Amino acid sequence: MVGASEVRGQRCCSPPEKMMRKQSTGDALTWGYSKENGPDHWHETYPIAKGNNQSPVAILSKDVFKDPALLPWFTGYDPGAAKNIRNTGKTLRIGFDDTFDRSVIRGGPLPGIYRLRHLNIHWGSTSDKGSEHVVDAKRHAGEIHLVHWNSSYSNYADALRKTDGAAIVAILMQVGKNPKPEMKRIIEEIDGIKTKGKEAPFPNFDPSILFPQNRSYFTYQGSFTMPPCEECVTWIVMKEPISVDEQQMLKLRSLSSNSAEDIHCPLVDNWRPLQPLNNRMIRSTCQ
Repeated sequence: MVGASEVRGQRCCSPPEKMMRKQSTGDALTWGYSKENGPDHWHETYPIAKGNNQSPVAILSKDVFKDPALLPWFTGYDPGAAKNIRNTGKTLRIGFDDTFDRSVIRGGPLPGIYRLRHLNIHWGSTSDKGSEHVVDAKRHAGEIHLVHWNSSYSNYADALRKTDGAAIVAILMQVGKNPKPEMKRIIEEIDGIKTKGKEAPFPNFDPSILFPQNRSYFTYQGSFTMPPCEECVTWIVMKEPISVDEQQMLKLRSLSSNSAEDIHCPLVDNWRPLQPLNNRMIRSTCQ
């Protein structure tokens, strides 16, 4: 359960001196999840992170508007579009070919066709935290994000400049007795991408196998949960979580946020704290 104030776990190690020197040059290491460069500091480099439409948010079922106009959403994912699996140092990421409308999502709250670009996972140092969205005061062990962009725009970068430029499907992960077997395909690749920057081929993967049986959802307008935190995202947060087991979570926690030549630092607690909802409406399907 989540109280009025959120407490983040202390990271195992502070950024080494070499990393801090790199940060001063303005490269990708300028943000992270440690005390020194974590979410409380992101707005210093990326001012939009203090915007009025940031994510994630707390969702309270009793306050959600049940919108009869919301339709079901559909995906058409080509397993051949899956390219690679990578440890970015911030997350586990699966990349997909988005050069044409090969793997897409449409319907629901979306105004058009959106192309699948990548899948990210967020998780905690323990199984009572890790998800970014919180539903009815419950934080789950992790959260999978399927990131898409509006194909009516010329490219991914262009889409992120538009308020309807991106769509993210969020799947909550809870530790249970009957883990979803489809997670095994991702988990078994982890030993090959232990350290930051490591990647491996990841062909023939259809991420729709990760969806829960019930596709009902919450939706609202928000932002990316990682810098630059652009406010261009239509969120589709699945109401029903999927089950994973503790061994699968331990495997995710075995990844390192550092490169192979640096000391091992567990990649954990890569989740952003809740952001103010402000005047936004959260809608859901009526079922």
